[in-house]
Amino acid sequence: MNFPSIAVVGGTGNLGAAIAWRLARAGYPVVIGSRRADGAQKTAAELGHGLSGATNIDAAAGADIVIVTVPFAAQDATLRDIAPHVAGKIVVDTTVPLVPPKVMRVQLPAEGSAALRAQAALGEGVTVVCAFHNVAAHKLAKDVDVGCDVLVFGDDKAARGQVVALADAMGLRGLHGGALCNSAAAEALTSILIFLNKTYKVDGAGIRITGDLIPPTD
Repeated sequence: MNFPSIAVVGGTGNLGAAIAWRLARAGYPVVIGSRRADGAQKTAAELGHGLSGATNIDAAAGADIVIVTVPFAAQDATLRDIAPHVAGKIVVDTTVPLVPPKVMRVQLPAEGSAALRAQAALGEGVTVVCAFHNVAAHKLAKDVDVGCDVLVFGDDKAARGQVVALADAMGLRGLHGGALCNSAAAEALTSILIFLNKTYKVDGAGIRITGDLIPPTD
């Protein structure tokens, strides 16, 4: 099977490294990106499974699908860096608009969500899809069943489907969540999950959608 090549921008962070490791283990060609190539190469060597490392710009330029896994504070600068290199591609934004120290309170940006902010920054020539907001990175980094659903949002259904497939390949269950504007729900839910973790002493709460779901066929 010919898998699309993946760049994980900000891939030396906890979430990025876990996503890169899971996808590489599933057989995808994955490049970890970072501001410094040597840091990315070090992380890639530690994780194994054929991962390689490069700068964020070089990783994004060479990939079919680009996954952005940076903190909210770094989103703007990172998107500006990769914007010239992602025209015509799918960019998967995982950004959650957490504003320390009040990370247990929902604080969505003026654009409505971090994903809509990303689409505005990258322009119409880029297909933005967002996902992986509600998955505990430290669980994703282990060889265990995370037991978590991943809601995937985007205005292009086919692009959403590609990201649903990535989530499935990672051992999660990817689910279509509708239009990109719906991302506000998952982004906001992260603050609620952090609150639940603290209040109920949970080690990385996630979400599961109940019911017998029939996958879409068109």
